[in-house]
This record gives sequence, C-alpha cells and structure tokens, in this order.
Amino acid sequence: MKSVNERLEALREEMRREGLGAFIFPSTDPHQSEYVADHWKGREWISGFNGSAGTAVVTLTSAALWTDSRYFLAAEQQLQGTEFQLMRMKMPDTPTIAEWIGRELAAGGSSQSEAFQGSGTAVSTEVGIDGMCSSASMVKDLIADLRQRGGITVRKNLDILSRIWTDRPPIPENKVELQPLELAGEAAHDKIARIRKALREKHADGMLMAALDDIAWTLNLRGSDVHCNPVFVSYLLISTQKVTLYINKVKLSPEVETYLKQEGVDVAPYEDVAQGLRDYFEYNILLDPDEVNYALFALHSSGKADSSLSTLHSPLIVEAESPVARMKTVKNQTEIDGMRRAMVKDGVAMVKFLKWLEEMYGRNGLNGRGGSLETEISVSEKLGGLRAEQALYRGLSFDMIAAYGEHGAIVHYEATPETDIPLKPEGLLLLDSGAQYQDGTTDITRTIALGPLTEEQRHIYTLVLKGHIQVELCKFPSGASGTQLDILARQAMWREGLNYLHGTGHGVGSYLCVHEGPHQLRMEWKPAPLVSGMTVTDEPGIYLAGRFGVRIENTLLVTPYKKTEFGEFLQFEPLTLCPIDTAPIMVEMLTDEELQWLNDYHQMVYERLAPQLDEDERLWLKRSCAPM
Repeated sequence: MKSVNERLEALREEMRREGLGAFIFPSTDPHQSEYVADHWKGREWISGFNGSAGTAVVTLTSAALWTDSRYFLAAEQQLQGTEFQLMRMKMPDTPTIAEWIGRELAAGGSSQSEAFQGSGTAVSTEVGIDGMCSSASMVKDLIADLRQRGGITVRKNLDILSRIWTDRPPIPENKVELQPLELAGEAAHDKIARIRKALREKHADGMLMAALDDIAWTLNLRGSDVHCNPVFVSYLLISTQKVTLYINKVKLSPEVETYLKQEGVDVAPYEDVAQGLRDYFEYNILLDPDEVNYALFALHSSGKADSSLSTLHSPLIVEAESPVARMKTVKNQTEIDGMRRAMVKDGVAMVKFLKWLEEMYGRNGLNGRGGSLETEISVSEKLGGLRAEQALYRGLSFDMIAAYGEHGAIVHYEATPETDIPLKPEGLLLLDSGAQYQDGTTDITRTIALGPLTEEQRHIYTLVLKGHIQVELCKFPSGASGTQLDILARQAMWREGLNYLHGTGHGVGSYLCVHEGPHQLRMEWKPAPLVSGMTVTDEPGIYLAGRFGVRIENTLLVTPYKKTEFGEFLQFEPLTLCPIDTAPIMVEMLTDEELQWLNDYHQMVYERLAPQLDEDERLWLKRSCAPM
C-alpha cells in the first residue's frame, strides 16, 4: 500500500501532465452525502485523514487539509508524518481555501516554477476539481473567489483519482430492500404527489433528486451502500408525468422491480442520468445547487457554466432548495410510533450495558476489579452485541465513540487497535452511540463515572448537564430556528469562559441517516424553522484537551405546547430512554427547575423500560433513576 507521500507524488505527476497548479478534494460523492461509499473516499485516500468532514488541497509544493472543531485533535494525529498542514476552520488566522490557494500559487511563484521545471509546461494558475463530486453552489463560489486572486481559473471536468487510485473500490452493488408501508406510514405514490404539489408552488415542472436519503424516503426503499446509512446509490428524476429511478439494475430484486412499477416509477441505468437530463422535456426544472453536483447542474446552465455542455433544449433552471428534505424531517404518526419503539429497544440495550459496566467497575469504583478487564474497543463491542439482540436491529447508526479519559476531549474519537486503552476504576468514559432499527434510528451520548472524580470533572459535567436540561425545558414559537435556541445550551458555560465549537443538535432520520437536516441547533445561522413532528438531538459538551471531555445527548421530538393570542408554541419531548449518570452531579449547581426535570425524566425512563427488563435489571434501573 502506498504511503500518503507516495500518493501525493503520483498526483503531482498527473497535475504536471494536465498543467494544474492545485487540486481540491472535497469529502463528498456525486450526491453531496455526508458519509460516502468507499469508492468516493478520495479525500481520505490522498490525505490519510478519515473524518467525515474536511477538504484537502494539494499544490505542486504544498498540501493542506481543512476540517472543523470535531476533528482538530484527530486530524492533527492522523496527518503526522505527511506534508499536510492542518487548517482549523472558523479559528482566527485560518485562511479560506481560496485565500490559501491564491497565496500558494502566488501568480506563479518561484517554488511552483521549480516544480514545473523539466516538464515542458508553463507555471499554471489553474485549479482542478471533480465536478461530479462537488455541489454546483460550492464550485460556483470557488470560481468567484479564485477569480479575485490573480485570475486563478478552475477546471471542473477531471476525475484525477481514476488515474492514480489503482486499487479504488468499485461503486457498491448491494441489494435494495422495501420499507413496508406499516413502518413508512405513507405510500411512495402519495409522497410523489406531495412533491409535485410542492414543485408547482415553486413554479417548477419537475426536479432532479440527488440526495440518497431523500430518494430512499420518497420511494420507501432502503439499502446498504454507505456504512451505517441505509441508502443506495441512485438519482430520481421527477416530471409532471413521469418518475425515473437511475440505478444499477443489479441492485433490484424482482420484488422491488414489481413494487416500483406499481408505484409508477420507471428504472434506468445509473450512468444514464446525464442523458435523462438532456432528454427532459418540461419547460423548467428545479435543481438544488447545494444538492446537485456541478457537472449535472451545468447540463442545463444556459450559459451560466460550461457552454460546451449546453443542449438544443435547455429548460429553465429553478435554483431552489429541494422541498423533499423538509418533508422528510417532519415525521408522520407511524414514523413517530416507530421511533418510540426503537428508543425503548435501545434503552433496554443501554440499561443492560450500564448495569454490566457497573458490575465490572463497581459503583463509585469501590471494588476496583476493572483495572485491565475492559478497553474502549471491548466496551463498544459489548454494547453493539446487546443492541444486536433487539428486534428489527439493522446495524449501527454511526461508528461508536467510546472515549476514556483524555480521549474524551477528541470530539469524534474512534478507538483503533493502536489507540485503544484500558478503562480504570476512575475518571470519565464518554460513550456516543446509536443504532439502526427498521422502525427507527437512535443517537445517544452518556458520560459515565467509572470511579472517583476530581472537582473539576464534576463541575464541568454539571455545566454540560445544565445546558442539556435548559434546551429540554425550552418552550418556543412555531417557526423559530435552532440558532435562536442554541444559547440555552451554552449560557451557563459561557459565563465561565467555556464553549464547544460543534452544533448542539441535528435531525435524526426514521431508519435513515442519523444526521438529518436542514434544521439544526447551532451558533451559526441556520434559518430552517422547527415545526411539530421534527426530531432533533440535544448534545452540548465541554472538551479539555489532554484531560477529559463531557457530552450528554438525548434525541427529542418537537411537539405542540399551547396556542395563545401570540400564536402556536412548541416544546421538546425526550425520545431517548436511558438514565443520566447522577454520580458526577454537583446538585447545588442545579436550579430547582433543572432538578425537577431530571427527576421527572428518570421517572419516565423507569416507567417505560421497567416492563422490558428482568428483576435484577429493574432493581438496577430503579436505583439509577431514584430522585435526587
């Protein structure tokens, strides 16, 4: 296997041949997915960094990788020994990608000139990017930004990885499965009718759907092409009279083919989507520039992008957000009922796990038996096995984070055989995990005291808990955005000069992706409104590098609260059912209202889970949920 530096040399040889001064590797696939199939993990392959978010940029003489705060520590470790410089996004003095490229190319600087010597090629200020794996909006913004920096141009039609990634995994061909109506709650043809109505309201005759989870939701189908995400590689083209699924037909069983025909959906080869767009006969078409890749978007650009891609018939483009994402986030009653059942099963698995963990390490670390018995990996495997025993289990919803001690400060830490450490009967274990059940998706974080804690650890834990509870207590007008509520999670820690840089909450799919938008709770402006029927997580945290980290997370359901002369108000209902560890809490830091919420939550957890447990487990749960 080639090292990262050997891969960079192979890349640069192709860049010289193509006359490119830089090449950009985003983290996405042709569908702008957050998590991608192995075939499209080009950024990971070229850089060695395996986080879900990041962009790598390589020039002939330098390399850099941009990622967000979730991955600062992990990226720093994974990039060691490579040429890549870590760029910490949203931190002071961190340049944008365009700024960095402009500086590095420097309109043909001396180092670039030396790199081109002997190649017979002039110094280049052209930047390459694969237009199939980059959204239209991202590429158009990049073109505008680079044009202002010495006239740097962008080439969008080169899949350079196909030349240098010799053992590149193929596009997956896993089978597609039906999501039965009794779990989906709405037939595919009814969803398509709703989508067409929404398109008419946006003055569009049709649309190209590229987001894999939107396609799976629309058609009531699921797949396994992406790790932990039950989706399948495809496109869906909707017009006023026709719906076409572009997919590798080997993925479709006779049962699924018959089902699609009954639902009025035609099937065409995945690679024919471009021709399908060329043949599109309606007056206009909605293309979401954040969802559709640049190469497909440019087919009907009408001079807005590559004129070479224009056709005789170019329908007008309605540049707008896809209506499907917001439809999908509002769960119907069948989906809500399924999520509730999934949360009970997940809660049972968590209770069994927490009881087992306590038996290993002793309540408050008094028996001292656990010094070398368990590690981060072994506890992950234990919890995964307990989840697998539950009905309709379909796998994890993301790779489990079991982070002990100082590893807890690495926000998206994932233990490997090289980093795995034993758990001691002291300190904190941060456990962020979730599962896919066919009736719902779960996402939960608990930070667990394995034994004696410092006053600092207890203080930080209680600050995080206060933020978590304040979000759950919130009552807010329908249509408020998550940005307007985010302060509730942070106000106590901000008073002490503490903060976290990731979001406070994200939507959760119904047996779909564990991250679902566009609504979020976070500091940055996210205008998507919160409405009844949405799910969203509540997961504040504090991370002290080299020491420990704390995060507490429930998945919530947005429900009606009351109607007044000022309109409809909403509230959050916790779906997650699992005790919150009370051992680290400094009770004197909680308000009476916060303490009452905690006691009420624990009473609900006990009442919902106790009937599913044996006698010993019920006794453990009763003690863990005892009022404070």
